[in-house]
Amino acid sequence: MRRAGYAVAAGACAAGAARLAYSAMSRRPPGGPKTWSRTNHRGEPVTLLEGPAVAAGALAGVLAQAGLAHRAQAGLIPASGSPGASGWRRAAAMALGGAGAAAFGAYDDLAGSGDRRGFRGHLGALRQGEVTTGAVKLGGIGVTGIVSAALAGGSPVDVILNAGLVAGGANLLNLFDLRPGRAIKVAAASGVLLGAAGQDSVAAPLGAALALLPEDLGERAMLGDAGANALGAMLGASAAGLSRTGRIALLIAIIGITAASEKVSFTKVIARTPALNWLDMLGRRPAHQPSETESSETAPPAPQPLVTIPAQRPESGG
Repeated sequence: MRRAGYAVAAGACAAGAARLAYSAMSRRPPGGPKTWSRTNHRGEPVTLLEGPAVAAGALAGVLAQAGLAHRAQAGLIPASGSPGASGWRRAAAMALGGAGAAAFGAYDDLAGSGDRRGFRGHLGALRQGEVTTGAVKLGGIGVTGIVSAALAGGSPVDVILNAGLVAGGANLLNLFDLRPGRAIKVAAASGVLLGAAGQDSVAAPLGAALALLPEDLGERAMLGDAGANALGAMLGASAAGLSRTGRIALLIAIIGITAASEKVSFTKVIARTPALNWLDMLGRRPAHQPSETESSETAPPAPQPLVTIPAQRPESGG
């Protein structure tokens, strides 16, 4: 079995595991349905259970892909181009990065207030002696990224780069979880580019995320920090196989986009760019347009300023 076959099998396994986990948790939500219920940008209730389900499915897919490669090395199944002995280490590093990001993201989802957001908000709170759940999450994902990168191995420079990709990827993808399906679309585009560069380990996280994309686009569920952080961390970990030059360029891009998010609204940029807006709206429910009867019945006597739909969460991630 060729490596492409392992990737397809891993993606299918991840997708099935994610759907199964989502179904099981939806029937019996840990802590009850209210624990995971949030209000989206329309003011409608959605569940955060998509996030843990995506993380669980992605982890299952990563381990399945590593198991297939191991069986091929042992001669139990036909092999062609199977990875070396470092395969299990890379799989374990990717799983650790994803699991850690999911755990700290879920902590922020369930315990956070959302009053402080973004690096500036959390660091500002720390200077005032306040430790926010977002600060705990950022620190925890940073440590997880370092441990994950160390487990994957390499020179000290490689470990630093890979840790930055894991932590930076986790935070960056979370910044896009502002509208239905947006973070998964960004993850899919990133995964296609990484896959084209030969990083077939992206199959598992993408398979898990795409399996629950209909729930996200249908505004029944959202990734939340648990799902977006886990998905971004695993994509970052999958980039460890790129050349050092490629990883440096990717890390610089992640840092630059993250810094820009502190000053620029991604939602506004997307809305002003026709191609990006089309992709962003693809598969989504259209915004509610009142009928002529509704408009005439509710029309105020004087013109009112245009009302914009608020973000699914505040624009700065964290």
